[in-house]
Amino acid sequence: MLALAPDVPSQRAAQKLASPGSWPLTGARAGADASAAVAADAGGGTGPPAALWGECRGSAAVPYRTAIDLSGPAWQCSCPSRKFPCKHALALLLLWADGAIAAGSDPPAWAATWLASRAAKASRAARDPDAGDPEAARTGPANPEAALRRAAQREQRVASGVAELDRWLCDQVRQGLAASQQAGYRHWDDIAARMVDAQAPGLAERLRALAAVPYSGAGWDGRLLAEYALLRLLTIAYRRQDELAPPLRDTVRSRIGFTVRQADVLASGQPVKDRWSVLARRDTEQERLRSRRVWLRGRESGRYALVLSFAPAGMSLDDSLTVGSCVDAELVFYPAAVPLRALVGTGHGEVPVGAPPGGTVAELLAGWAAALAEDPWLDSWPAVLTGTPARAPRPCLYDAAGHALPLHPGAGPCWPLFAVSGGIPLTVAGEWTPRGLWPLTAWDDGGRAVPL
Repeated sequence: MLALAPDVPSQRAAQKLASPGSWPLTGARAGADASAAVAADAGGGTGPPAALWGECRGSAAVPYRTAIDLSGPAWQCSCPSRKFPCKHALALLLLWADGAIAAGSDPPAWAATWLASRAAKASRAARDPDAGDPEAARTGPANPEAALRRAAQREQRVASGVAELDRWLCDQVRQGLAASQQAGYRHWDDIAARMVDAQAPGLAERLRALAAVPYSGAGWDGRLLAEYALLRLLTIAYRRQDELAPPLRDTVRSRIGFTVRQADVLASGQPVKDRWSVLARRDTEQERLRSRRVWLRGRESGRYALVLSFAPAGMSLDDSLTVGSCVDAELVFYPAAVPLRALVGTGHGEVPVGAPPGGTVAELLAGWAAALAEDPWLDSWPAVLTGTPARAPRPCLYDAAGHALPLHPGAGPCWPLFAVSGGIPLTVAGEWTPRGLWPLTAWDDGGRAVPL
């Protein structure tokens, strides 16, 4: 149960609440106990799922109401937490695991309504696998006509959301940026939630990231205005997508949040066979989802590739690509103005490898500038440099020509990089961003890859 928690603080909070005294009302129902009436409401075929519910005392005057569908699992809670599952859902699961919740009772109306709606969706899905699935276009629709209708409906929702975002951006510039530091997270979360409703998750993700910009140090106002400008450019590009070249159009739709099925990428893409050095890996976590970014570079073609994998919080990520190794494989790239993201197609095994050849600061910046000219929304670029780390006047990496790149503030002191270097040049791989270089891997004088 604790493995479902989005983070360690949620685990601790749930354990404190996992006592019968905090829950004046609890109940459980097995899936086989479904009544015929509710099954009929659900459309037949499947009954209500195994479920838990409870009311937990909290700081509010009214207890928080929590319901859990164990077949998912899925949960619903009246608390304002933005974590999923929240501490109340986790605590209810812990009580159930300890045998502290009696089974066989009927759920209260607020829980029964939610459970019945989920049973209805499950029944429709059993009859039509694409029914109610907003991402059926990604996973492969069973009903082409229904898929076309959903696609048209989504385009309408996205267009409406983009128009609303455009008005919001104009309002921010008209009102000025001075109040942004006092606005709080909700200032961006509200418009981000609207983009989620409009089925534009890419826009929502960029908007939520803006909440940290006013607290990012000197020059935050310029960075925030630049992000607003890029978002406005994206809204205009989406409205005029029919005028764009196909690769740029694919990029715009990807930034909005439209997805492409992996099967379509593998079927239509041209495989690129090479020996791919696995340069660096970076894991991030956002709410309920963990992601892994693995950077590769072809040893013959010199082409960069980004392999992404995702997993729910608490689950393991794909670990098939080991940093420092070299895989002989065919990669297929997603369509884009600057094709970086790729899928590993046919593999031919690993081959021995040492440190990859490193470039200079000038070469890196030239490649970054050329990529930005094709895709202005790029926020990171692969970097493989040969240089020496330095601490003053600020942490940086400088090459043999004396050109230096600052290290990203989020990377921290990065003491392992200085320890591996020992004051001598070394090869470093990472991500270059507008705020600096994020070092991820260094190779010591013996050619051994050291993740940072």
